[in-house]
Amino acid sequence: MAAKSFDLIVIGAGPGGYVAAIRGAQLGMSVAIVEREHLGGICLNWGCIPTKAMLRSSEVFHLMHRAKEFGLKADNVGYDLDAVVKRSRQVAGQLSGGIGHLMKKNKVTVFMGAATIPAKGKVSVKTDKGAEELTAKNIVLATGARARELPGLEADGDLVWTYKHALEPKHMPKKLLVIGSGAIGIEFASFYNTLGADTTVVEVMDRVLPVEDAEISDFAKKSFEKQGMKIMQKAMVKQLDRAKGKVTAHIEVGGKVEKHEFDTVISAVGIVGNVEGLGLEELGVKVDRTHVVTDEFCRTGVDGLYAIGDIAGAPWLAHKASHEGVMVADLIVGKHAHPVKPETIAGCTYCHPQVASVGYTEAKAKELGYEIKVGRFPFIGNGKAIALGEQEGMIKTIFDAKTGELLGAHMVGAEVTELIQGYVVGRQLETTEEDLMNTVFPHPTLSEMMHESVLDAYGRVIHM
Repeated sequence: MAAKSFDLIVIGAGPGGYVAAIRGAQLGMSVAIVEREHLGGICLNWGCIPTKAMLRSSEVFHLMHRAKEFGLKADNVGYDLDAVVKRSRQVAGQLSGGIGHLMKKNKVTVFMGAATIPAKGKVSVKTDKGAEELTAKNIVLATGARARELPGLEADGDLVWTYKHALEPKHMPKKLLVIGSGAIGIEFASFYNTLGADTTVVEVMDRVLPVEDAEISDFAKKSFEKQGMKIMQKAMVKQLDRAKGKVTAHIEVGGKVEKHEFDTVISAVGIVGNVEGLGLEELGVKVDRTHVVTDEFCRTGVDGLYAIGDIAGAPWLAHKASHEGVMVADLIVGKHAHPVKPETIAGCTYCHPQVASVGYTEAKAKELGYEIKVGRFPFIGNGKAIALGEQEGMIKTIFDAKTGELLGAHMVGAEVTELIQGYVVGRQLETTEEDLMNTVFPHPTLSEMMHESVLDAYGRVIHM
């Protein structure tokens, strides 16, 4: 059978891959995309989207318990976990189906199966109906990543879960241990804690949400503890003893090992890139700690072979992958491409309260030698936050004292994942403090706190 020829083949249909395919088609290329499981990848099916649907359910549940504060009555408030999960799966299914529509609309040929690259410019796809041989001058690797599993802490789907098990739980945890307090771990901790699980979070670093600004991490930790979570920092789960219906965790903290019993454990200790079985070593692709090594334009060093998204390393974010997909497609056809600058990529965590940031933390800015000005503004000083009943939170901004450049912005509180983009645009446009101070922010909005934080950095804050 003759090989099918394309201008571009994308391996992996997550938020990096499918966007690369669409952009390639927009630019006039004939495009094929290969996906072994679900269109939309982990993000749409088992990550970003279904978790947000579940977190929305827990958020509404939390608000229903606060009905009296708003002059409302809601008696005997409860939840149906199966229905919560069903809704999240329906949301994921709807969006995955939407990706299929986008592929048809843009005339992208979809192959469902597992891909290998037997030689430069060639892709072999193992499908249910047999093998498909494809050729293209340009191939984009967008195979994503999966949950990291540590020896002795492997998931079994019953007592010990990965994020996939936590999205389709067989039972509601009564006493839950979450290993790892990055975005994935803390979001699941927030969800199950809100629904009533007695939740403990163990973090090996010196603070929860360790990639965030230390002040924001500390604020979030206090909020989590106020909600009943137990937070163990600078601690490590050394061993899990599994028995019928329970797990005994051996947790090392302060040089001593403590034993704690749980009925459910969620392991959220990072991810590993899906680099196996593709034939990368034979092609001469360099792989470092399960991630493909690339330059700033996602080139692997093998002519015509690119790697984007989680497989290409940090930051492991869907929006970063999508931007890389567009950039690579532009690069292939000779358009001016804009490489990703990690310090302009926002990070968002959808726990309660939400956390969002872009750019340098205060500590990083100092480490890089900047003389800085720092502004802060609390939610309690904002009229809209008080009206919403969301007075807990703060916005922090960091500027270069010499040039006025916005170096970083860090937020914790209600809807900050929606607010952060204002600062992202600011960094992209190389905004200074003067630009931000002279911008008129609408009233009453949460966004006014963004303005006030900037004003505070320069001794001009109004409402504090």
